[in-house]
Amino acid sequence: MIERMIERLTRHVFVRFFISGGTSAMVDLVLLYILNSVVGVHYLLAATLAFIGAFGVSFTLHKYWTFKSHAEETHRQVVMYLFASLLSLVLNTILIYVFVDRFHIQVLLSQIFVGLIIASFSFFLSHKFVFKYKGQISQ
Repeated sequence: MIERMIERLTRHVFVRFFISGGTSAMVDLVLLYILNSVVGVHYLLAATLAFIGAFGVSFTLHKYWTFKSHAEETHRQVVMYLFASLLSLVLNTILIYVFVDRFHIQVLLSQIFVGLIIASFSFFLSHKFVFKYKGQISQ
C-alpha cells in the first residue's frame, strides 16, 4: 500500500522536483553547517562551496528522475544547468547576505528561506529551458 502511494505521488513532476530539490538542499545545508560551524569558514564562502557541492546531486536527480530527460544531450544540459545554477548562486549569495547582514537572521535559517525562493526560480528555468520537460505538469 505504501509503495503504491509513493508511486502515485511521484508521478507528479512537482513532487519529484520537491524530493530531488529537498535532497540537494539537505546536502547543501549539511555542507554549509560543516564548513561554517565546524570548520569556521566565513558564511558567504561556506554557502558558495555548499551550493557547488550540491550541484552534482541536483543535476543528476533532476535530469534522470524529476524531468526524465534520458534522450537529451547531457553535455548541453550540464552547461545550461550550470549557467542556471550560477545565476541561482548569485541570487543565493545576495539574498543570504541581505537576510544575515541586514535582517540579522541566523545563517542556516536564512539559507532555508533563500532556498525556497531560489527553488521556485530554479524550477521555472529547469522546466522550460534546461530539460525542456515535455510531460504534463501533473505527470
